[in-house]
Amino acid sequence: MSNLANEKLVLALPKGRILKEVMPLVHHVGIRPEAAFDDEGSRQLRFTTNIDNVDIIRVRSFDVATFVAFGAAHLGVAGNDVLMEFDFPEIYAPLDLDIGHCRLSVAEPAALVDADDPQTWSSVRVATKYPEITRKYFAARGVQAECIKLNGAMELAPTLGLCRRIVDLVSSGATLEANNLVEIEVLAQVTSRLAVNRAAWKTRPTEINDWIARFRDAVESKGRAA
Repeated sequence: MSNLANEKLVLALPKGRILKEVMPLVHHVGIRPEAAFDDEGSRQLRFTTNIDNVDIIRVRSFDVATFVAFGAAHLGVAGNDVLMEFDFPEIYAPLDLDIGHCRLSVAEPAALVDADDPQTWSSVRVATKYPEITRKYFAARGVQAECIKLNGAMELAPTLGLCRRIVDLVSSGATLEANNLVEIEVLAQVTSRLAVNRAAWKTRPTEINDWIARFRDAVESKGRAA
C-alpha cells in the first residue's frame, strides 16, 4: 500500500455519466482540475488541480473502489453497486452524494413475463457483472443463482440464448425496452457515495474529515437549491 500519510491527496472520479453529475459537487468543495481534464481528446488520466496537494484521477467506475481500497487513491466517488459487489473492508463510505440514481434489477424477455412468477423460482441463471450481489440476494430467498459474468452488452444474453435473464443497472429502462426486455424485480436502489480509504482516514484524519465535511456541505447545498 502507498505511504498515505506523506503524499498528495488523490481523488478518484469515475468516467462516463456520473462524472458530469459529480463535477458540480467537486467544484463546490473548491477543487478545479487543470484544463486537460475537460479536453475530450486527451488521454491523460491523472490531473493536477488548483489545490497544490490534491490530484484527480479519472478511471472506470468499477475501478474506483479498487484504487481507493488499495491506497492508490485516498478518496473516490463510487456507486453503492460497486461497493456492495466488492465489499472491501478497507473502504469507509460515509456519505451518499445523491447522484447517479438508478437501480439494480432483474430483467427478462417480454414474452416470458405473463407466465413467470419470480416467487416460485428455486434456481435462476443470469448474466451480470454483479455476481456477488446477485448470489447473495437470491440466496437470502433460498434461490440458487448461477451467474454468467459479463462486463457489457448484457441485453444480448437472452436474445442469443446465453441465459433467459439478466441482472443489470436500470435508469430510464430505454435500453431494456429497445431489446424487448422487461424489468421484473429490483435488487437494490443505487446512488454514488464518497468512498474513503480507511488507512488514509486514520493517518490523515484532519485532512480527510475536512474533505468529508466539504462534500457533505455540497450535497446539502444542492438539496436546498433543488
